[in-house]
Amino acid sequence: MLGKLTSADDITRLFKDGQTLMCGGFANHGVPNRLLQCVIDSGARHFTLISNDSGDADLTVGRLIHLGLVDKLIASHIGRNTETVALVDAGKIELELVPQGSLAERIRCGGAGLGGVLTKTGIGTVVEKGKQLIMVDGEAYLLETALRADISLVRARTADPLGNLTYRGTMRNFNPLVAKAAGLTLVEADMLMDVDEMSLDSIVTPGVYVSNILTTKELANERA
Repeated sequence: MLGKLTSADDITRLFKDGQTLMCGGFANHGVPNRLLQCVIDSGARHFTLISNDSGDADLTVGRLIHLGLVDKLIASHIGRNTETVALVDAGKIELELVPQGSLAERIRCGGAGLGGVLTKTGIGTVVEKGKQLIMVDGEAYLLETALRADISLVRARTADPLGNLTYRGTMRNFNPLVAKAAGLTLVEADMLMDVDEMSLDSIVTPGVYVSNILTTKELANERA
């Protein structure tokens, strides 16, 4: 059964100028590098990128920064990537820094259909600027609004043709969160499995959230 297995050429055609992309991974680990190559090959530009970080200079998600494809970045830190820091300082990339826990919660809310999350993190700092303060039982909280994307890029350990996903180790960082928070979720898996090979108890991301799984043309033809 072919299911959601999709060739790189067909994946590449999904990217358009001005889209918001959300990418799994953390400090260059668990990043969907083959999907990022599809983004690059598409020729599309002017992306808003939501990611925990921007990788290193010209490495993993940092490749999108290096090639000038990103107009705005929403991330929790950028210090590892000297190119990102320089571009932000030069005013060439708009940056929204979000505390890491708040970023994770905003993405989770986007996937759960919630409007946002109330948190004390950032109160009394620059994070508070322009955000709504809400009082609950006499306590002040910041409203951190939900984040969603046009397309999410996900790295999984295994995937079956229905889109059910498992993760390995710290690959289970932002990937399960971003998988649920986009109109279109694209997956790069280390291993492809048949439907009956995957234990139900091991599934972390159900296939209902997954739109397409990157594969080679040869493998797609074999499974068709």
